[in-house]
Amino acid sequence: MIQFLLQSSWWVPCYGLIGAILTLPWSTGIVRHTGPRPAAYFNLFMTVLSFLHGAIVFRATWNQPPQAIVFHWFHAADLDLTFVLDISAVSVGAMELVTGLSLLAQLFALGYMEKDWALARFFGLMGFFEGAMSGLAISNSLLLTYALLEMLTLSTYLLVGFWYAQPLVVTAARDAFLTKRVGDILLLMGVVALFTLSGTGSFSELYEWADTVTLAPTTATLLGFALIAGPTGKCAQFPLHLWLDEAMEGPNPASILRNSVVVACGAYVLIKLQPILNLSPIALSALVVIGATTAIGASLVAIAQIDIKRALSHSTSAYLGLVFIAIGTQWTGFALMLLFAHAISKALMFMSVGSVITTTHNQDLTEMGGLWSRMPVTTSAYVMASAGLIGILPLGGFWALRLGMDDFWTADPLLVGVVLVVNALTALNLTRVFRLVFLGSSQPKTRRAPEVGWAMAVPMVSLIIVTLLTPVMMDRLSVLPDWAYFNHTAALLLVLSGIVGCALGSTIYLHKAWSRSVHLPWRVLQDLLSYDFYVERLYAVSVVKGVVLMARFSNWCDRYIVDGMVNFLGIASIFSGESLKYSITGQSQAYLLTILVAVSLLGGFLIWFAW
Repeated sequence: MIQFLLQSSWWVPCYGLIGAILTLPWSTGIVRHTGPRPAAYFNLFMTVLSFLHGAIVFRATWNQPPQAIVFHWFHAADLDLTFVLDISAVSVGAMELVTGLSLLAQLFALGYMEKDWALARFFGLMGFFEGAMSGLAISNSLLLTYALLEMLTLSTYLLVGFWYAQPLVVTAARDAFLTKRVGDILLLMGVVALFTLSGTGSFSELYEWADTVTLAPTTATLLGFALIAGPTGKCAQFPLHLWLDEAMEGPNPASILRNSVVVACGAYVLIKLQPILNLSPIALSALVVIGATTAIGASLVAIAQIDIKRALSHSTSAYLGLVFIAIGTQWTGFALMLLFAHAISKALMFMSVGSVITTTHNQDLTEMGGLWSRMPVTTSAYVMASAGLIGILPLGGFWALRLGMDDFWTADPLLVGVVLVVNALTALNLTRVFRLVFLGSSQPKTRRAPEVGWAMAVPMVSLIIVTLLTPVMMDRLSVLPDWAYFNHTAALLLVLSGIVGCALGSTIYLHKAWSRSVHLPWRVLQDLLSYDFYVERLYAVSVVKGVVLMARFSNWCDRYIVDGMVNFLGIASIFSGESLKYSITGQSQAYLLTILVAVSLLGGFLIWFAW
């Protein structure tokens, strides 16, 4: 039985897609008399099946060599399109993390979206979301990986634009889709080039090819830039980082997955591509620069936001920036460990935020306060998520960041400073949000805020327990350090950076009426950070304006040159026809003579031109 489940492990991503298909009768309005809840239950049931199936497979693959499941899709001449799935402890563990968090997010959505008229459509999209991420976790084929990334882009567009009756939501969905498409198109160019150069799409064979091939520096650099473009967009890294902030306009249960595992999928693909990126040192350096810029910049931007979801979404970009640094410096163990710890803590954090939003019907931090006594479970969830995210001993965030400190300690001391700064700024921001939301005096919108119901409380309590057990899971995975080699100095600096951040967040003056500071120097700095260093305006006067000018020039050419030539030929035909109708005699001899003269003149012209 275990062997059968192991060989059929490719079914785990299909469960989510089947659940999405089962919701169609309700989401399309074919079934109305039962209400939309049966669709949600169908999708939840399929997610439970995928979680249980994945758990059995994970146990069977523990301490076992990886296995490959091969699907021959298309073969003609030299073109062989084969899909390969990697069944190993790492890939199945990543898939199990996706299905587990998806299950909790869907349970949370039962309470959060209880009265939404499109509940069936939402759960169908969540099943589609889950299937794409689960397949991406075990994919060992470059072509299949790219196809699944495209499914994630489509899912993001549909979920961000779920409440499509609101103009701001439509704009956010459009911007998120187009921003990701920029990276996806460049990634497609890299996939095609890599397939052409290597002749294979299997990651295992690509690794063997990368160990032996010698590429020209220019070719290797362009290939590396193309391959990192897609994950840069997926992980909301500079300069393709603006979409995650706008994506917060979508439903909060989707934001739980988006900020925990969806953005991590791009980094997971980048980890798989890391042996190929080693062919280009410039591409690896670019990863470090992109990651460091995003990590520090997003941490600074987060502390100036007054929307609770946007304040936390920027910290997601910051932590993924640290992952980019780890991949660029070839410390993939640190990257995987940070992705694992961050996913659990950030999912719990967005659950607590969703509870606040659903009870107060508000996302503005300046209109909140005094919720700790009214929402004890939500407060505990936020505190535990914050502790698990920053370097507080002994939770998972501490062990993940400590590993990065050890990796960078001797070779890259500047990157140690980046980790400490990001940890301190994140602690400052999370403490600031905690003070504004849960402490202080009650505001009109928080005075009668009750605790959430069981459908939202159970997933939060479950994730609190999982966050507490994260170090135990890390110990079972044998990733915790041996105490004989423990870097006490690095651990002490990490803890101190978190304490300094919490202290600053606890002592800075937070006036709820200050949407903008009354003091000019502070107002300039606050606007600089709150408007994301004016990157969007910079794009508006550069890229967007350039595209608009090109579009106007193309429109002018089409209207006055192409259409002008066509209209000229039409007018000339009409004029010549109207002129010739007066020379019609009805005598065939005259027609033959005209044709003969015309042909003779044409032939003479061609002979003269050839001569």
